[in-house]
Formats: sequence, C-alpha cells, structure tokens
Amino acid sequence: MTNHSMRALVVEDDRSWQQILTEILSDAGLIVDLAGNLEEGLRLLKDTSHRLAIVDLSLAGSDHRNHDGLRILDAMRRQDPACRTILLTGYATVELAVSVLTEYNAYTFLRKENFHRAQFRELIQRILATASAFEDLSEQKNTQLSRESSFSVPSSPSSTRALVVEDDAGWRSILSEILGDIGYQVRLCNSFGEAAGCLRREKYSLAVVDLSLSGLGLREVFRGEEPREGYQLLASTKLAGIPTIVVSGVASVDEIQRAYEQQSIVAYLEKQTFDRAAFRRAIEEARRARGSSSELDVLTDREREALVLLAQGMTNKEIAESLVITTNTVKRHLKAIFEKLEVHTRSAAAAKAISAGVVVERPLREIADED
Repeated sequence: MTNHSMRALVVEDDRSWQQILTEILSDAGLIVDLAGNLEEGLRLLKDTSHRLAIVDLSLAGSDHRNHDGLRILDAMRRQDPACRTILLTGYATVELAVSVLTEYNAYTFLRKENFHRAQFRELIQRILATASAFEDLSEQKNTQLSRESSFSVPSSPSSTRALVVEDDAGWRSILSEILGDIGYQVRLCNSFGEAAGCLRREKYSLAVVDLSLSGLGLREVFRGEEPREGYQLLASTKLAGIPTIVVSGVASVDEIQRAYEQQSIVAYLEKQTFDRAAFRRAIEEARRARGSSSELDVLTDREREALVLLAQGMTNKEIAESLVITTNTVKRHLKAIFEKLEVHTRSAAAAKAISAGVVVERPLREIADED
C-alpha cells in the first residue's frame, strides 16, 4: 500500500456529494480518492491506505435497502484499521447507526439532512489533529501502548482489565502507564464508538473516561446539537457496574456534580491539576468499590439491560423492541432475573434495581406485572 498520511477516500454514488466532500477534504490538505460504487471502493482499499474515509451507506441510487457502505466499512476495518471512517448518509435508523459505531468501528455517523460545512470542516480538522498527535509518538511509545492494550493479552481476566477512553494520545500514554504499573491490562479507546463496542464485547473492573471526546455523539447529531459522549459512556459503565474515574479538562461545577450524583463515579480529576498520587488513590477507591459487590452482579449484561428497562416501567413488548429481541426472549430473561434476585414480581425486581443505583427511582405502582 502507498503512504496514507495525506490521502482520503470518498465512497459516494451522488456526484453532487462527491464534489462537496472533495472540496472540503482538499481544503484540509488531503489528496482525495473517489469511488462511486462498491467495486471501486474495494479496489481503492486494496491499492492504497488512507488516513480518513467518508462512506455513504447506500451506493445504489435511491434504493434505501442497499447497504453496500457497510461492506466498505467491514473491509476497511480489516484491511486499513488505522483509517478513521465516517458514515454520511440519508438512509439510516438510529439502530443501524449504533451498529455502525459499535460493530464496524466507525469514528462517527452523520445524516445528510443535518450536514453543515463548517461543522464538518471542524470535525475533519479534529480527526487529522488526533491522528497527527498519535503518529508523532516515538516507535517505542507506540510499542508500549500496543503492549498495554488488552488486544495483546486477550485472555486477561476482567478483574485486572481497565478501559481508558481518551482522545488525546499523550493522556492515553500517561493513564495507561500508571494503570500498567499497578497491574492492569489496559484497553485504549479514543472515541465513543470504539468504547461502546468494547463495553458490549468485554468485561472490565475499572473505567477511566474523558468527558469531552473529539467525535460527535449519535443522538445529538440526529438533533443537530453539539454532543458530550462522555456522559453516555458514564451511563453505560454505571449500568455495567464498572467503577469509573473521570479525568477531564472540562470541569464546571455543574458537570462535576452531575457526574457524581447521576452517574455515581468514583472520582473526578481535572487535567489541569492532575496528580499521579491522587489518580492512584482513586484507583484504590475504585478497587474497594468493586469489592463491595452488588446484588446485580449475578446477572448477565443482557439481563441487566432488561431489568433497567423493566424498572423504567416498560412492558415486555417495549423491552423487546428496545433490545431488538422477541417477547419470548424477554420472558426468559425476566424469569432468570427473578430466580437470581429471589423475587416474584416485577415491582420487587424494579426495587432491587433502584436499590443498586442503576436506575432513577420512580413510583413502583407504575410497574404492572404481566403474565
């Protein structure tokens, strides 16, 4: 493959969008390779590596059912994993977009109807800046980060596995070094999508999260708002029962209080005043929090998800729709939950979830038992 440092790939069948994207990427200093269909995209992937790729979901005109873009993302994940990918499309549901982020490791998802040139230019600059910072690390530092990543030790037990979600290469190095010295096997992530995928696939005993990541949050993008994906990750680590430390440069009083009260974090450390000793103390506190196990630790991840939705007052049908499973599967999950938690009613199960702190309290009379 040729050098990728100044190349971008655009896989888009609409000539107008090809022109718009090429103009913006060229202004950012990138050489743009264009592909108008699946075959051209796969050929360019094979011939040349890229720093950045913009991929349309549907590469067959107005056929909303065409998802050739996913085949491009899958091939890129395998053949050019260092390339940052953005899915830009007019045809996609939120559920499909979540799949793109978590299963295909896309950097972010954008809808064409919410596209703004200025915001897109800013996003491209952030991606390029992050990539440049990472490439400027010495070969020794890259080797160290790779060694400390859980990819190099896939068999490590979850009791010694830590997830670090940080978009700055320097901070990833600092945090992983300290955690590695203590004995953790570290999984490094630099985006919301990558971290969300890791949380779905693996178990961790500790998470360290930066609240302000460089990517765009999914649902906020749909609403055209500026996101804060860090809070979404805190909600996920809380649901999974993972003690979490926030290390962030964003530190307003309201945000700190929100992180403590709503997401039950162990500690909030500001980057401006970061102290290694304070970070080590927070890690020890997280270990103690992990040691005081919750009643919900006996549940699988899927059972915990079902329990939280039950405690929010959802019916079996609504839980099934939310988790994209059948109602019979929901019933099996709830039967297992009742047995493990030693309860007999939905209200009692919901009370357990509230007691464990994984769901905001609501009047239990709103939760009706079903057959």
